[in-house]
Amino acid sequence: MSIHEVFMPALSSTMTEGKIVSWVKSPGDKVEKGETVVVVESDKADMDVETFYEGFLAHIIVEAGETAPVGSAIAFIAETEAEIEQAKSLANSGGVAATTTSAPEPIPATASVVTPALASQNGSNHKEGRLVASPRARKLAKELKVDLTTLQGSGPYGRIVAEDVEALSNKGKQPATAPVAPPATVPTSAPIASPAPRTPAPAPVVAAVPGQIVPLTTFQNAVVRNMVATISVPVFRVGYTITTDGLDKLYKQIKSKGVTMTALLAKAVAVTLQKHPLLNASYSDQGIVYHSDINISVAVAMDDGGLITPVLQNADAVDIYSLSRTWKSLVERARAKQLQPQEYNSGTFTLSNLGMFGVDKFDAILPPGQGSILAIGASRPQVVATPDGLFGVRQQMQVNITSDHRIIYGAHAAAFLQDLAKLIETNPQSLTL
Repeated sequence: MSIHEVFMPALSSTMTEGKIVSWVKSPGDKVEKGETVVVVESDKADMDVETFYEGFLAHIIVEAGETAPVGSAIAFIAETEAEIEQAKSLANSGGVAATTTSAPEPIPATASVVTPALASQNGSNHKEGRLVASPRARKLAKELKVDLTTLQGSGPYGRIVAEDVEALSNKGKQPATAPVAPPATVPTSAPIASPAPRTPAPAPVVAAVPGQIVPLTTFQNAVVRNMVATISVPVFRVGYTITTDGLDKLYKQIKSKGVTMTALLAKAVAVTLQKHPLLNASYSDQGIVYHSDINISVAVAMDDGGLITPVLQNADAVDIYSLSRTWKSLVERARAKQLQPQEYNSGTFTLSNLGMFGVDKFDAILPPGQGSILAIGASRPQVVATPDGLFGVRQQMQVNITSDHRIIYGAHAAAFLQDLAKLIETNPQSLTL
């Protein structure tokens, strides 16, 4: 007999506190091992948090809407109904009895931190007779009448996720035995299942009142911490003008196929980074960290405040059509606060495109842990001198790169921008290959 504490988990490396979005279970409810009990808002996303223990949710310490530091207790779980009152007494007394067993931090169902014990090395989605599937996958399977035992999970360590369930439902047949490939590596002809994110409660709209102090949101606080962290980094900036007539023409040709300009720009940058690995690197106390993948983060403003950077992973190797579909999915899930940690914290190079808002030129702040960020301005018609000595009108955009001067120098940034301009101006069609 024992009472266990449910702790506020660390859902990302930068998270110092979390906000309770909602409790899935109420005091007195029966909970199963691995079942979601609470939804927590980290600095970037809402995550389902599971419990390691079976029993009854005895007492909630941190109510919905409140915040708590990472590692602090947010609830008690009693193994038997008889211990519920004992747990309440412990909460009221502000202490935990000597017989209480402290539980490790719960693991979020959709987080990237999943213990290997969840599945064997061959990717099995069963553990000790229990099917390993996310709560959203179980709910969707029930709604769509899908047998989870027939699915091969594509999540970490073979975990079944919502995308697997919907993919099977859309096909209307049993899946192949091979795991479903992630969206970023699916061939152009293959269908990509739409995720089934939980619809979060709308954020309260706070009217601006003169003299009033409005507290920062969790997202805004995360931005503050990141921006302060960059103050100690010596940076420099280099600007360049790129003619976009060829890129604009290509975009008009393939826009109807779902291709976005964001994906085109990300692809162009990623392909150029293949020739300039130093621009894709980052600084560490041990030296220069050369990353094996080219993962392009793209800044997205959140409707309720804050900023998030969904990541187009391996953008240099993924075809433009799959890349565009992946980007659309990332943005939708980012605004629904349903991104997994690796989908927003694995970037190696960042794009910030205020050109879509008509901004001509701006400087971007270097994100922590990266070597460079590219600020992209709007493409506008400009009168320029042509090679034959005449004047003509060309579409041109201003880009400005901000780089970590500890590892990247001006000549490196300039060479990268020259090659990026050459690709966009003379061979944009190669982005579709």
